[in-house]
Amino acid sequence: MTALPRGETPGSPADDDAVVVAPPSADVPAPSAGDGAETEGGAPGPTGAGDTEPAPGTGGPAEATNGGTDDAADGEPAGAANGARDDGPSGADDSDDPDGSADGTTDDGPAEPAEAAEDTADGAGDGADAGPAQLSEAEAELAAQRELRERIEKRKAEKAGPIAAGGKLSGKAADLLAAVRAVESGEQSATSFFDSPAPAAPRRTAPEPAPARPRAPEPARAPQSASPEAVAATAAVLAEGGAPAALAGPATEALGAQAADALRVDPWQLLAVPGVRPEQADGFARALLGAECGPDDERRTAALVGWLLERAALRGHTALDASEVRAALAERSVTDPDAAVQHAVAEGVVLVFQDDGQDGQDHDGQGAGAPAESGEEPGAGAERAGQEPVQVLLGLDRYALAEESLADGLARLVNACEKDADWTEAASAASSPSAAELIRAVAAHGLVAHTGGEAARAEPAALITAARALGLRALGATHSTDGRRRLAAATGDPETAVTLAGLLSGEQGPGRDEEGAVSVDLLVVLDAPQLDVETAAILVESLADGTRLVFSGDPGVLGSAGAGRVFADVLAARACPQIVSRTPDPGPIGELVSGIGIGELNQVEAPGKEVVIVPVRDAGEAVHRTVQLVADSVPRAIGVPSSDTQVITVGHGGSAGTRALNAALKQRLNPGPGRFGGFDPGDRVVHVPAPGRAEPGVVVSADAEGLHLDCAGTEVVVAQERVESSVRHGWALSAHQAAGMRWPAVVVVLPGDAAQGLSRSWVYTAFSRGERHLSVVHGVDQALPRAVAQPPAQDRTTRLRTLLETPAR
Repeated sequence: MTALPRGETPGSPADDDAVVVAPPSADVPAPSAGDGAETEGGAPGPTGAGDTEPAPGTGGPAEATNGGTDDAADGEPAGAANGARDDGPSGADDSDDPDGSADGTTDDGPAEPAEAAEDTADGAGDGADAGPAQLSEAEAELAAQRELRERIEKRKAEKAGPIAAGGKLSGKAADLLAAVRAVESGEQSATSFFDSPAPAAPRRTAPEPAPARPRAPEPARAPQSASPEAVAATAAVLAEGGAPAALAGPATEALGAQAADALRVDPWQLLAVPGVRPEQADGFARALLGAECGPDDERRTAALVGWLLERAALRGHTALDASEVRAALAERSVTDPDAAVQHAVAEGVVLVFQDDGQDGQDHDGQGAGAPAESGEEPGAGAERAGQEPVQVLLGLDRYALAEESLADGLARLVNACEKDADWTEAASAASSPSAAELIRAVAAHGLVAHTGGEAARAEPAALITAARALGLRALGATHSTDGRRRLAAATGDPETAVTLAGLLSGEQGPGRDEEGAVSVDLLVVLDAPQLDVETAAILVESLADGTRLVFSGDPGVLGSAGAGRVFADVLAARACPQIVSRTPDPGPIGELVSGIGIGELNQVEAPGKEVVIVPVRDAGEAVHRTVQLVADSVPRAIGVPSSDTQVITVGHGGSAGTRALNAALKQRLNPGPGRFGGFDPGDRVVHVPAPGRAEPGVVVSADAEGLHLDCAGTEVVVAQERVESSVRHGWALSAHQAAGMRWPAVVVVLPGDAAQGLSRSWVYTAFSRGERHLSVVHGVDQALPRAVAQPPAQDRTTRLRTLLETPAR
């Protein structure tokens, strides 16, 4: 008899598909393996062995005839013609089940629940009490097989018909399908399913994008004033910390509109304001933070590292040795300078570079400028290897990027230049051998360095003239307006000379081409020692491939006011041909200056009083004799008016600095109440529109617009709010301000307290500014010859030389 499924009672249907068994029919064949039960989707049901391959040698699932074996393909019971085993459900043979179970599972796993219920309904023998006539077990089995066959045929018929896609979808999916079909059939328009009744406007074809062009560098702009609200909020925080309210404007400009919040979170950011010292920032932080404030606060140490690098940049350094930074931090009560430096590097305040100063490769095999490994003291790799530790430099990212950009740009110009240009005829017609040599070098190279004194400026002028005669667009750029005037006089064409600032701003020169490059084929940069690294990087980026570039200048003068030593690094790296002029500066002043350049302070013959030494005992006498020289002696004895005589001194402060000398000279030469912010019409002034640029001028007038100046024939209006910070009296200048300019007569003032500020470069620069006459107000005794005799040291730490040398290795 047929067994019942577990948990069911006799007479209860196994599932909803259970039917009354029809009378048996002896001629019903057993179902073949291909007709086994299938799932509703038409795929064979997952019933154990149905997914396996046929056993070797069988050719496929065997058709059961009389053996009563299981159908391995479907898990369905095979029909038995003459009898069925009565010891397992649905004819299952317990011997085929490895574990001897009779629970309806196959060798491969349990049957699916739906199929187990179906097997139970079809093979369990529902007919135990189905009718008045009792069926034998064989008849019941045959009836079940016949019913199963009918159901299989029915499923095949359903599969042969069309399948309704999406028939089981519901919800939003069904609605979307219905909408798609409605649109496809034309019953409804597509716009009926959207909120907007009008169709969307047809898309316009996007035009082809124009080729990208590099943007031309823009001239520097004056910092925009912060909003009154931001300044007021910053002032409130400053007042809370006991800082002067006058710092609110500069702090907002330095830190942005959120300066108040930034200072409250990190009071040491006050060090970003020019003129603020660490002691002042510490006091401000203590007032805001109280007990939370400490010397090793990471905010403090990071700000100190950045402040030290900013201060170094004012002295011309683009980087500092890490040991110098650590020593400076220790002086400011930082107990662990190493950790402070590593934290500043990790925070991105500064960058760290390793350089052995020899071959552009550090001892760990990394390229020059490679940062140290995280968490490791820079240079430690070389020490572990038993080698000399490499030099570890710390730098601000702005200067590091400028030096790298400049090095790449110079290499581009060197490689992109036409090397086989024939300028032989132009060189043969040159006015001097040095000029001819310069022309030949420029014809064959994209980058050339030219050195020489004031008289040697005639050689770049000859080069420009020769290049223009060849049809090239040649131009000379100088540091100052006075240098531009002298170059134009040497070439005989005002169109050939511009100031570097005017060229970069577009106010002077030929302008830029469609690609944003300066429209020149040859550019000669005179006064090259005055180039700082950021300006040089902008300049080189503004030159197109194939442009020839010449750096020309006197290597003995003071360097740029900004960070870097571009000209000196180019010369030291030997990155290009170097033409040394053999044209000396004439006269007693030229002889004196030439001796200073090699470390000798010689006594020269000056029959026309070209050089005069005026000894003084103290600073007060130095000021008195200076005024006397400018107002009386030089105009009477030399014939140079006071307006053409320039005073040069060591610094701005002190008893004989520029401030004291200008006050004394104004009282003698142009006395007045200073009704225009301390200035009167006729005052000689110097206008500083940007750091490193000094433009001498004369006060004309003042009105609501500002202070009106006449700077070498050009009218300049300085706004009232900028007069105090950018205009000074100009009878007396520092040597740095005077670099790149010349006057008919110069008075150099050396008071006793100026001895510490003297160097060979300073003396060389100051003494070479005079064209016809030089007076030296001498009060430093033997400090002057000692300063001249000392060899010039590399007073600036930079990375450009290493970057220029590295590609050649």
